[in-house]
Amino acid sequence: MSTKVTASEKDARERILAASYNLFVERGIRAVGVNEIISTAAVAKATFYSHFPSKNDLVLAFFARRQQVFTAGYLAAESQRRGSTPQEQLLAIFDIFDEWFHASGFTGCPYIRALLETGPQHPIGAASMAYLNEIRTSVEDAATAMGLTDPEDFAYCWLVLMQGAVVSGVGVDPDSGTRIRKLGEMLITLHSPAESLEAAART
Repeated sequence: MSTKVTASEKDARERILAASYNLFVERGIRAVGVNEIISTAAVAKATFYSHFPSKNDLVLAFFARRQQVFTAGYLAAESQRRGSTPQEQLLAIFDIFDEWFHASGFTGCPYIRALLETGPQHPIGAASMAYLNEIRTSVEDAATAMGLTDPEDFAYCWLVLMQGAVVSGVGVDPDSGTRIRKLGEMLITLHSPAESLEAAART
């Protein structure tokens, strides 16, 4: 029995993933059903289930694609382009958020939404937490490189700022990225060693 995947099978899988990506980003995990995805992707039901045995499998693939396209491919890459130091790169996140929040069709973070929809005990909620934890870990690495005190605490607090900005940005305050950037600057100061603050004050 052949284990090769044909070009048409790859195309079908990609159509399913592309269709679900847009639907999940626009409306969330819970509101989008399998039948709608099948119709949007223009594939047979049997084709869908041959690639994704369950909706959860598709959501996990969507999370991986989102991480590749947005978290790493845009947010991380753009913050590195805008900042030459770890501190500049961290603060640039909120500048990027400001542009994201004001963009047409902004609907928030799929990971946060999925976690709220399913809860941390659900496989989808657990996967959401894992992706958010990856972001927290990268912030902790940046805090360590900056020489901040208690990088772990800093990273948890920074993630709260990021999540709060995103939630507030959805229909409440599209300027929340700019507002919370100021809190980010304060948080960096709060975790800066005393000698660093004294040196900065002398300059």
